[in-house]
Amino acid sequence: MGSHPHDLPMPVTAAGREGLDALLRAPRSSVVALDFDGTLAEIVPDPDQARAHAGALPALAALAPEVAHVAVITGRPAGVAVRYGGFAGVAGLEHLVVLGHYGAERWDAVTGIVQAPAEHPGVAAVRAELPGFLDSIGAWQGTWIEEKGRALAVHTRRAADPEAAFAALREPLAELAARHGLMVEPGRAVLELRPPGMDKGVALTEFLAETGAEAVLYAGDDLGDLAAYSAVEKRRAEGLPGLLVCSGSAEVPELASRADLVVPGPAAVVGFLADLAAALRA
Repeated sequence: MGSHPHDLPMPVTAAGREGLDALLRAPRSSVVALDFDGTLAEIVPDPDQARAHAGALPALAALAPEVAHVAVITGRPAGVAVRYGGFAGVAGLEHLVVLGHYGAERWDAVTGIVQAPAEHPGVAAVRAELPGFLDSIGAWQGTWIEEKGRALAVHTRRAADPEAAFAALREPLAELAARHGLMVEPGRAVLELRPPGMDKGVALTEFLAETGAEAVLYAGDDLGDLAAYSAVEKRRAEGLPGLLVCSGSAEVPELASRADLVVPGPAAVVGFLADLAAALRA
């Protein structure tokens, strides 16, 4: 097979090439699913300052009308991802869906409404207990708690030794989470305490079933995206073509090693989406 149109990069795996070909061949029955932080937005020290890459909205607005659905799947609350992404009221994104809190929340651009179930009681319990718990175990200086609505995250990126702080906190936080019926999801210098049962793989699998997709592209950058990768791999084994894209390769080799295509961070992801849109319009 020769180079793809508009100089699209060639996936390194046969399954990835098949997935890209299927998307190019039948875009109107394809789903493009994307993580937010680290994929559409650069990772920043303060997550409240994260914003979509400047080229993300133009690329998505060009791509969305050419495919069946574009979904952003994120651990953030859906409304926060919509705000930080600037997704509301953008021409071309009328059918964008944001699956927040790993699919527990859903925002549809067509209605502008967030659908959300009640909060897990364990999250409220951990919210009250976590600051004192970190103090009691002599948590490393520079760690801090991010309030995520239906989850709580302990960040170590600002600690003097982020990796050592992460390693020291992992087991105590897992025990705290288990005590309240929660689980711990590790990420890039972050440990997130959240309810079990929903992950990006579950969210993506349910969305693919709902939409009847015949091909899927998923792009992510972190350990939380491994579940979505597994979901795509499972659907590929069942005959649904799929393309796995990894944003950056240095921090999460587990993801990069399973990807069909690795691109160096959000700017390159956005460039790829823009090139894909151009190829589909050609």
